[in-house]
Amino acid sequence: MSCEHLICARCAHPVEEGNCPSCRAARARLHHHGPTPQQLMVFMLLLLLLAFSLALPHLTG
Repeated sequence: MSCEHLICARCAHPVEEGNCPSCRAARARLHHHGPTPQQLMVFMLLLLLLAFSLALPHLTG
């Protein structure tokens, strides 16, 4: 989806111009591309914790 043709209900300008906080927030939501590095790091740590918890019984037993 693109914000080219969207009109902001708050300021009545095109969203792509980003004239008000609502426009800027909508434009940021529409143009968000993928997870942030912090989100990727948390995901990788959770995967590592899962792998460790699954391997722990085999290592101690």
